[in-house]
Amino acid sequence: MTHLDTELHYLKEDLIKMTRMVRSQISKGKNSIFDFDKDLAKEILFTEKRINAFELKIDRDCEKIFALYNPLAADLRFVLAALKINSNLERIADNAESVAHYVMDVKTPFSVEVLEKYNLTKMYEVALAMLDDSLDALINEDTELARKVFIKDDILDEINLAAIKTTLALIENNHPDPLHYLSVLSVIRKIERMGDQSKNIAEEIIFYIEAKVLKHRT
Repeated sequence: MTHLDTELHYLKEDLIKMTRMVRSQISKGKNSIFDFDKDLAKEILFTEKRINAFELKIDRDCEKIFALYNPLAADLRFVLAALKINSNLERIADNAESVAHYVMDVKTPFSVEVLEKYNLTKMYEVALAMLDDSLDALINEDTELARKVFIKDDILDEINLAAIKTTLALIENNHPDPLHYLSVLSVIRKIERMGDQSKNIAEEIIFYIEAKVLKHRT
């Protein structure tokens, strides 16, 4: 194994660790909402600092590989993809942090009726599955699995659109507590963005393995 191979191995291991940390943030966010657990929300905010530091480490490692080894072909694509995967993981974590702030800021728990109306359980299940698929695709270099992420993203888009329509209808009908619904809609929007970022990660995995750019796919 060359020095470059060793560096690429450690870079991939760090991306896997980063993905698992970010997944934990999403899962804790879900539990903090459904259990109205402000201590868990605080834990998310604390962990976000570690994730930010880890993102910087991975970026520096990529820069070092460029500077010292001048990677080519598949190695070059992997490092380029790693930079973008790292950035998208950090953005997913930022959205998880925003969810934690919503939990910290609201005074009363989200009602079961509202959470069911907005299909929040399904939203979280799909978002977590997308990140899981992206992680497994990265570990196993499986582009077929990466492409399954795109299908799941369509599900998140549908739930997000339905949530917007539900909120507009409630506002038009002068619902007595619109802020409660708007808070849940804000969470929905954050999860939808997590899905977009997982889709970006899947695109980068396909780019690395197949040398295909899917950024503007239709």
